[in-house]
Amino acid sequence: MSAILYPVAADADAALTAPLGRAAREREARALAGGEAVTFVTRAVGPDFASREAALDLYAGKVEDDRPGRLVSLPPEDRYCRLAELAAQVGGRRPVPEAAKPVLKDGRRWPAPPASPVATVWRLQVSFWRVGASAETPLDGPQARRVRRAGAEADRETLNALTRQPLRALRPQQPLDIGLFEVRPPEAPDTVIADE
Repeated sequence: MSAILYPVAADADAALTAPLGRAAREREARALAGGEAVTFVTRAVGPDFASREAALDLYAGKVEDDRPGRLVSLPPEDRYCRLAELAAQVGGRRPVPEAAKPVLKDGRRWPAPPASPVATVWRLQVSFWRVGASAETPLDGPQARRVRRAGAEADRETLNALTRQPLRALRPQQPLDIGLFEVRPPEAPDTVIADE
C-alpha cells in the first residue's frame, strides 16, 4: 500500500513551493523538521476561482484532472492537494447558511428552497505537516458537546479545533456478554433467558 507523502513546511505556501521534505507519518515529519513539533493540517491556498476548469488549468499536475483530453492521474504518494468548492465571500466573510425551520403550512413541512443558490468559488486545499512553535496542539479536553452545553465562550480557533477532533463516546462501550435476544431476569441476574 502506498501512503500519501505530505509536505513538511511552516505554512501552506511553503508546502507547495519549498517544503523541508515529505513524510507519511508524524515521526518522519518530526525528523525532517529537526525534532520540532509538527501538526497535520489542511489549509486553503491561492486565489479563488469562479470555475473548476480555471483552477484545474492553473494547478495542472498538482491535482487530478478528469476532463476529457486533459486526463491527469497522480501517483498515490502525490495526492496531498485537492480542489474544494466553497461559498463565495460577501463583505470579507463567507456566508453562513441559515438553518431551515419547519413551516407546517398548506400540507408542507419545509419551506420552498431559495430562488438562487449560494455563489461558489473553487480553492486549492493543501494537507501538510505544519512545523514550529505555532503548531496546533490537539485538544484532549472535553467533548465539543459538553463545552457547548456548559455555555463557555470559545474563540473561533478553539471551536474549529473542537469540530475537527475525532468523535468520542460519552463513556466507554461495555462488552456485550449476552446475545441480542437474551435477557437477564431481575430475580436471577446470573441466568440468561432467550427472549424470543
